[in-house]
This record gives sequence, structure tokens and C-alpha cells, in this order.
Amino acid sequence: MSTENKKPNDKKRKTVLAGITLLFIAAGVAYAAYYQIVLSKVQETDNAYVGGNLVNLSSQVTGNVTEIGADETQMVQAGAPLIRLDSADADVALAQADAKLGAAVRQQRQRYADVAQYDAAVAQRKLQLKNAEEDLARRKPLAADHTVSGEEVEHARQAVDNARAAIAVALRQEAAAQAGVAGVPVAQHPAVQAAKADYVQAWLASRRNTILAPVSGYVAKRSVQIGARATPGTSLMSIVPLDQLWVDANFKESELRNIRVGQPARVEADMYGGKVEFHGKVVGLSAGTGSAFSLLPAQNASGNWIKVVQRLPVRIALDPKELKQHPLRIGLSTTVSVDISKTDGPVLGASMPQAPVYTTRALTLPLQQAAVAADDIIAHNLVK
Repeated sequence: MSTENKKPNDKKRKTVLAGITLLFIAAGVAYAAYYQIVLSKVQETDNAYVGGNLVNLSSQVTGNVTEIGADETQMVQAGAPLIRLDSADADVALAQADAKLGAAVRQQRQRYADVAQYDAAVAQRKLQLKNAEEDLARRKPLAADHTVSGEEVEHARQAVDNARAAIAVALRQEAAAQAGVAGVPVAQHPAVQAAKADYVQAWLASRRNTILAPVSGYVAKRSVQIGARATPGTSLMSIVPLDQLWVDANFKESELRNIRVGQPARVEADMYGGKVEFHGKVVGLSAGTGSAFSLLPAQNASGNWIKVVQRLPVRIALDPKELKQHPLRIGLSTTVSVDISKTDGPVLGASMPQAPVYTTRALTLPLQQAAVAADDIIAHNLVK
């Protein structure tokens, strides 16, 4: 190759290399500007998962399962009967409580009647004392002129003493009888009220043989079977309310510097990909890392300690309207991006709210019905 041909090629090569260098420099400047304007204002992690309430359903009474109203993946409404237990034992217990309440009323009626009987006994003893005193008064003058013997007068005096002692006994018996019934009518007597409470308890037990859904949601983890023996506290099935979901984003401890409560967040679920974007906000940071709450916490005070970057769960609340349009499931993987451009919010979560966070009225039993039924039993046994 001649010298004349080599010089244009070198010049062309230098031009290309200079262009490539300028391109890399421009790309670096553009990335630096993009990082400063966009990336530095966003904290992102793909170590984030959907969380939610897993409502465990259990029985309050013991009994054999006779009916299951819903299975896994099915939607149930709050208050719907999901499990029914054999009510034979509860029905017998309710009948026994009915009988005991009636017996308690009649027993107290007898005690109230005994008070009148003791009143009559006191009146009778007073009349006997009056007769004895009059008899003694008639004999004293006769004893002076020896019409009657002194022994007969002494017998009359002893009869007066006996009558007075009988009155004292009758008065004490009357006081004891009144102490048990004074101040309250039969229906309000403590013994009757105790029997009434036992009846209401039996009434509640009979109603609790039907286990209701406390919340609306989807059935999951059904472990109960027909004929199984249900005991209080044993989990029978779970309900997941899919309108009460959130995202727990696990940020590295070095990424928490600028995260504040109230900052907006964007969430992409692997289930929907980038086509669907959820919007939410930071509502709180966990009080400890996952390792601190593990079953076997790490013991770092050892000679062979190795530092491991810890992650702290950050709770992201989601928009209920977006959840309704694109339902999520507990445990799904997500990618969370938090806008950290504004850091004027609190670092810790808000204090306990005045109103309850979650409530249900589905488990409320009409106790007024039980009270009315008990009052009917009391009234029936008060009829003379």
C-alpha cells in the first residue's frame, strides 16, 4: 500500500474513533442527567410481594360437621353459613337450661311464700304470748288468797317465758327468710337471673353450631371434612378478602434513607406485567428486619461474623378501585418504585387510629331474642 492511500485511511479511522468517543461521552452525560433528574428521585425494588388478611375460620363449640357450604376458590359473602355442626347435644343442653330456669323460678316462688308463712307464725306466737300473760295475770291474785297453788302460778309464768322464746325464734326465722328475698321481685332474684344467664349461654351455643363467614372474600385452605370433629380454636378454612390487599416491599437498609410515610409509589405485578400499573403510597415501615423476627434470630456476636445487608419491609397501600379492576392474590411478586423526591413526611408510621381498622357484624347474634325467650319461661312459671 502506498503512503498516499495510508494517510486518508488513518484520517478516517481517527474521525470514527473520535465520533465513538464523543458518543460515549454524550451517553454518559445523558445518563448522568437522567439519573440526577429521574433515577435519584425513585427508589425501586423487585423484592416485593402482595400481602393481605388471611381470616381463619374456627368453631366456638364442639361438634361433628354435617354440612360444608363453600369450597376453595369460591366467593362468599359476610354472614353466609359456611359450616354446620350436629346440633343434637346443643338442643339437649338448651332444653336442660329451659327446665332449670323454670325450676329456679318455682323454687323462688316457694321461698317468697315461706316469708308469709313465717309472718303468720310470728303472729301466732304473739297471740300465744298474750294468752299466757293473761292467764298469769288471772292466777296471781288467786295465789294471794290461796285459791290456786303456787305451783300453778309458776307453770303459768313458765308458759309466758316459753311463749316469749317462741316469738324470738319465729322472728329470727322470719328475718332469715326475708333476707333471701327482700328488695327484689321473683323475676329479678339473683338465682333466677343466674339460671337465665345459663339459658342464654345454652341458646348461644345452639346458634353457634352454624359457623358464618365473618368477612366477604374467597375461600382458601379448606381443611375441614364432613363428619370431622370440630373443636374450638381449630382452623377449619380460611377466607381471603381480596379488597384488603397491600404490598410489602423489602428495601435494603441502605435504600431507606429517603423513604418517608406518605410518598407515592407505583407497583407492577408479574401477573399483569407492564400493561397494568397500580398506584399506592407508603403507609409505614416495619419495626424490625425479617431476621430480627425469625424463629432463630442471627447471633452476630461471634468470631466468624459476616456482614449481610438487611432488608426492611415497607408497607404500600393500594388503590381499592384499581384492585377491583385488576384483582391480585396474596404472595404475588411485584416491582415497587417509590417517589422519594419529597422527604418531608414522617419516618415512622402514624399512631393508632381512633376507629377500628377492621370490623365485622356478621358474627353478632341477636341476644335480644334469647332474653325474650328466657322472659317468657319466667313469666310462664310465675303464673299462679
